[in-house]
Amino acid sequence: MKVTIAKGANEEEAAAIAEALAQNFRNEVEVYVRGADEPAAIADGSDLPEPEVEPEADDFGPTEREEQLWAEIEEIDLGGPEKYKQRLPDQGKLFVRDRMKLWFDDGLLFEDGKFAQFDADDKLPADGLITGAAEFEDREVHFMANDFTVKAGSMARHGVEKFLRMQQRALKSGKPVLYLMDSSGGRIDQQTGFFANREGIGKYYYNHSMLSGRVPQICVLYGPCIAGAAYTPVFADFTIMVEKMSAMAIASPRMVQMVTGEDISMEDLGGPAVHAKHTGSADLVARDEEHARELGAKLISYLPDNADEKPPRAEPKPPAKSPEGIDGMIPREPNRGYDMVDLIERIVDRDSFFELQAEYGKEIITAFARLDGRPVGIIANQPAHRAGAIFPKAAEKAAEFVWKCDAFDVPLLYLCDTPGFMAGSQVEKEGILEQGKKMIYATSSATVPKQSVVIRKAYGAGIYAMSGPAYDPEGVIGLPTGEIGIMGPEAAINAVYRNHLDAIEDPEERAKRTEELREEYRHDIDIHRMASEVVVDEIVPPSTLRQELVNRFNFYENVEKDLPSKKHGTIL
Repeated sequence: MKVTIAKGANEEEAAAIAEALAQNFRNEVEVYVRGADEPAAIADGSDLPEPEVEPEADDFGPTEREEQLWAEIEEIDLGGPEKYKQRLPDQGKLFVRDRMKLWFDDGLLFEDGKFAQFDADDKLPADGLITGAAEFEDREVHFMANDFTVKAGSMARHGVEKFLRMQQRALKSGKPVLYLMDSSGGRIDQQTGFFANREGIGKYYYNHSMLSGRVPQICVLYGPCIAGAAYTPVFADFTIMVEKMSAMAIASPRMVQMVTGEDISMEDLGGPAVHAKHTGSADLVARDEEHARELGAKLISYLPDNADEKPPRAEPKPPAKSPEGIDGMIPREPNRGYDMVDLIERIVDRDSFFELQAEYGKEIITAFARLDGRPVGIIANQPAHRAGAIFPKAAEKAAEFVWKCDAFDVPLLYLCDTPGFMAGSQVEKEGILEQGKKMIYATSSATVPKQSVVIRKAYGAGIYAMSGPAYDPEGVIGLPTGEIGIMGPEAAINAVYRNHLDAIEDPEERAKRTEELREEYRHDIDIHRMASEVVVDEIVPPSTLRQELVNRFNFYENVEKDLPSKKHGTIL
């Protein structure tokens, strides 16, 4: 735009006119003084933002109709009868909308189905089930939350419809699902509307199955969840229970007594201790509502939104303990115990170790952690518990954890120090072969990057389950304390040379020969022999183990692995 102003105007006046016109027209403006060939001033407004325009004042405001709607919303948000809300503090519980405030702060994005059952003769706010979407820890999630003040959080036709819609939309959106459960189960007196229907409560578990491995499903229990309500936590990928508050069981204590005659409390039937120590159904146990939220926040930080994405990286941190101390903390004696967590904390980023199912199958540690900011899933034998031998529960726990990590593209780190799978009549009855095959199957089928470290003992099929050389890891490295063999020296000498040694009458000569055979055998299984035979890829100085793993996981970040063409395996 070119503009000519009166003769005699100075440069300051020309500049002011150019600036004003440029801002107004959002264009380049050249201002000429009449009679001049060159512009006295130039201003460019093409890159300026559009000015904010104040809305025109009018006489419209919230109408009586909108005010009525706000009143209805406020009424629904109050939940069920006040007398039920007053009981919650004695139970250590928050009212459901206060719970949502704790989890999401001001991050509630929207609700679906708020007006469910609004026109019913017996008004049931939101039909006792709140569903929608929210921001949680800078992530967008779908959620459902039972309102225990509305018929004890029980489920009926409209609430079931909302639940199903939320799950089906999660399949389409690819965003995580958060279940805040506090439900007494289905409303028996209304079962014809939702129980066996094609789109009824049974579809919950079909949708859980379809969502499994697609998006993370995290369930938090805030009360006794019985029968149908108890299946959501066991179908979820991760379940958090709250002490002195939550429980889950296939039937209530009253029903158990009626069917079996057993008189048992809800806590003993299905409380947190039962599912943390005996069934493995509880991944984490929280002290209270605030702690449950804290655990949920830590958990989701290791997981992607869905199976098509990479887990989120974090700012790298040095380990809590110095890697220089690794060699000194590992006993030379193969049968002497130590705490594997101490070693882990010398490898992973500070404050990143996050153990799951800590009280279940304690001979194996399953945990998320970070290496230089990268999430990894750790499967580690725990020599502090029964020498790190693999018992049925430990094998089951490891198999399920490997499966979940593989589903959500979390690389796997195996730390091996085990005498192998436990033997004996009791573990056979508990299914050591069945659970052991599941652990080996999960390790075999995992297509994420895997690194295996032989810390000390790697005896028997333990080296198979811990992703040894035959299981397609991207690396098997050993520490100088490592040993790989069919069995340990004591058992091997006893098995092979028992008759020979028994024939030696002199006790001193027998002891000397036993020690000689033991040392010969130990030489055969020593990690240096394994490296010499290229069974393992490398022996590394223990103080460099952290950096070695960081380098290897970085290098193999995008490794591609293919499984044979098939519908699915038959083992898990």
